[in-house]
Amino acid sequence: MHRVLESDVLVGREVAAPRWELYKLLSEPIRLRVLALTGEDELSIGELAEVLGESQPNVSRHVATLKQAGLVAQRRDGTRALVRLRDDGDLVVRDAIASGRTLCESDGSLKRLAEVIRARDAIAREYFDAGAAPSGNGAADPMGAYLSALGALLPKRSLAVDAGTGDGGLLEVLSPIFERVIAIDRSEAQLAMARARVKHRGLANVTLMRGELDAPDVVRAAGGKADVVFAVRLLHHAPKPGAVVKKLAELVADGGALVIIDYARHDDEQMRERADLWLGFSPEELRKLTRAAGLTGTHVAPLPSRLCGNGPDAHLPWQIVISHQRSKSHG
Repeated sequence: MHRVLESDVLVGREVAAPRWELYKLLSEPIRLRVLALTGEDELSIGELAEVLGESQPNVSRHVATLKQAGLVAQRRDGTRALVRLRDDGDLVVRDAIASGRTLCESDGSLKRLAEVIRARDAIAREYFDAGAAPSGNGAADPMGAYLSALGALLPKRSLAVDAGTGDGGLLEVLSPIFERVIAIDRSEAQLAMARARVKHRGLANVTLMRGELDAPDVVRAAGGKADVVFAVRLLHHAPKPGAVVKKLAELVADGGALVIIDYARHDDEQMRERADLWLGFSPEELRKLTRAAGLTGTHVAPLPSRLCGNGPDAHLPWQIVISHQRSKSHG
């Protein structure tokens, strides 16, 4: 394995770090725990400090050491620093991660990690259960963005699923195009607004469903998988976006499509007041998420700001992602 530590940079020339440097680096139990925890999920410095029961400066110091050694990667999400374990095939590092996981199991860190992830989820739950309307809905629906998404789809229009329908703004577009539409949301407050919209607009082919994105339940209710699954402004509220994309992919029929409309990366911290857990996503991140979900042919493109309405998020950069479920008949 080739690693470069600070002590190994000589006159601008990198040399392989001695193995004892790696052993020394991994002798600190807190670093083993950081490796194990960031292997479970990408975590902010603050979340790591909470899970580990350590101060943020102390955690930052250890993360910096691990980053310098190439064991973890760090990126910015607004004012937050997010840390994740880097893929590593070194047997010593793998053993260190396993040891760190054992430590985390014994000291309760893994249990606290689950609580931190649930706390992320609670932010969005409380916000929407209070009856807050998603940004851009109501009179400010970005109808142009929805139509832009539909224009890129193949004409398979038997069934559409609107995941995280909110107040049902997209249903007015989907209902005339698809034979049937299943709209899902876990918030009763949001579904109450969607029901009012469906009734007022006479959208007779729309079925509203309260619950999580549990594929078996949704497929059973729909009578099959969907030609197209839509997720509009959903991922930035998700505590684990990758897990949500995988659940969405499970709802897509062979040869069908998943359409995601969400924010590109931005730095508006005020959006966290609207239960935004993530300040958008880069095209590379979205391609990685869809690829991990088994989808193919992913296309990511920016949406012109003029198509995104005039709501409180209209100033943000928007993008559309279209990805496909491989058809079994084509291997």
